[in-house]
Amino acid sequence: MGDTMAMEHDRRTTPRRSCRSVAPAVALLLASTLVTLGDRAEARPAFDVAYNVGSAAYQQGKHALAAEHLSFALRHWPLLSAVAHLKPTAQQRLATSRAHVGALAVTVSAPLAEVRVDGKPAGKAPLAGEIFVEPGEHTVEARLDGYAPALKTVRVAKGETAAVTLTLAATKSDSDAAVKADEKKGTTAAPHGPVAAQPSAKPGSSVPASGAEERGGGPRRAVLIGGAATAGAAAVAGVVFAVLSSANTGDASEQEAALLATGGPNACAAGRRAAECHALRRLQENAATFGNVSAWSFIGAGVAGAATAIVWAVDSRAEGRARLHASPMVGAHEGGIMVRGTW
Repeated sequence: MGDTMAMEHDRRTTPRRSCRSVAPAVALLLASTLVTLGDRAEARPAFDVAYNVGSAAYQQGKHALAAEHLSFALRHWPLLSAVAHLKPTAQQRLATSRAHVGALAVTVSAPLAEVRVDGKPAGKAPLAGEIFVEPGEHTVEARLDGYAPALKTVRVAKGETAAVTLTLAATKSDSDAAVKADEKKGTTAAPHGPVAAQPSAKPGSSVPASGAEERGGGPRRAVLIGGAATAGAAAVAGVVFAVLSSANTGDASEQEAALLATGGPNACAAGRRAAECHALRRLQENAATFGNVSAWSFIGAGVAGAATAIVWAVDSRAEGRARLHASPMVGAHEGGIMVRGTW
């Protein structure tokens, strides 16, 4: 009888254990998508997303990725009592991860210079924090238009920080050289010479805009890219928090079943088994919190996506280069709207 009950218990708990083992892997898999969206929109994830991605990487033993996201989360940690109990965990995991990797403290003389480590983008100067790398030799490079590239090779060991200073030297642009060549040849127009008349527009025709407006770029394109990136990041966050909520719900169910089996329905009464009961309440609170954050993340993704689609549709109609078509779709048990367009 006892063996049968044990086997039945294993069958009930196996899905929950699988969920807990899959949760870090799913979060880590989605991390690359989130970072890609952040790079395209020149934005970074919120502290809570960075904390969960860093924790998932920590559990998978990817300490460089864990240190990157956990350090970001701690730099942007809010003064909220609801998440105060998670900060010591983040600090402990960051310290453990830093002991396994090296860090580069990069300083560049020119602001907004692109920093690359081993050929991969690491941000723009000035960098907000250290760059975490695997122990060994690494090449650090800085590039900026109008300056000669600066490059250094450094070696860093586990748990150590290497300071890297890159000085960019300004170079003369090709346009300046062309102007000087024209001046030497005497082809430069006189300051008070005649000015050629601009061709007048034909009646009924419009004068095309120049620069970014003519190409359909500028602020409008930035808004579209930012909106799409925000919607994508929110959707990824919703999936991550949904997985974490499910994992905490499974842990809470196991903890509750264990308490009922050993102490009965009143296991938490009169302060008995206080530690186990406190852990159970913490798991239930985490499950509820992650579930709520997941739901609001999906709502935010929908709002951002809808707003981006509206902006795109308005711009397309104004420019006469594309149209947006919406068609209702109704099934036996579901419905929706199919949006079609060209751009």
